[in-house]
Amino acid sequence: MSFLNNLRVYSKILFPRISGCTPAERLESFYSGQAEFFDDFRKGMLHGREELMRAIPVPKDGIWVDMGGGTGNNLHYLGDKLKDLRRIYLVDLCASLLSVARQRVEKMKWRNVEIIKADITSYKPPEEYADVVTFSYSLSMVSNWLAALNNAEIILQPGGFVGVVDYYISQKHPAADNERHSWVSRQFWAYFFKHCDVHLSPDQLPYLCSNYEKQHLFEGRARIPYFPWLKPPYFRFIGRKL
Repeated sequence: MSFLNNLRVYSKILFPRISGCTPAERLESFYSGQAEFFDDFRKGMLHGREELMRAIPVPKDGIWVDMGGGTGNNLHYLGDKLKDLRRIYLVDLCASLLSVARQRVEKMKWRNVEIIKADITSYKPPEEYADVVTFSYSLSMVSNWLAALNNAEIILQPGGFVGVVDYYISQKHPAADNERHSWVSRQFWAYFFKHCDVHLSPDQLPYLCSNYEKQHLFEGRARIPYFPWLKPPYFRFIGRKL
């Protein structure tokens, strides 16, 4: 990706012009000018996606719903496991990102992948259940993340898996085995991301740990291209529904 294209994407992030009355319109206003460069740029910014996709169990003939799947780039990380799934529903509200996803699916000849324009807080697959539900940097893009997770819990079968990777901030007093971020860090990162409608929450990770049998948890710091001193916190979680 060229420096000029990187600069173009950074200008969208640092000086966003977000408009619209609906979530779909606001997402489109933010991503429309950067969709074709999205994957190359975000590869160095959205950490933990590949690790999540490779680690989460893939049931034979299963139903997978990727909530907020964007361009569909994450599906590459499944490798040969992708063909073991009966159906994959890639769900997003942003038309520009979904256009890239459709081109990818056609190019890769993924016959079991369906592109869906829908709200992740309410989408239900035609089968009315899922074996796996994933959120890759999508929970922070919706103001009502709790509705999205509640929806996932409804459609997940008992024994099914939820996988989440996203930016976050810790609670003031997190559980003993979780990371604790300083007051300055919590305030700074919440403000830093809020200006482009990204909502960092201290409550997503505790919710996941309370509602699922934890299979995997990683908390770390991400690196941002060209700004090595900026290291926002992120987590990666895999849980099993009991």
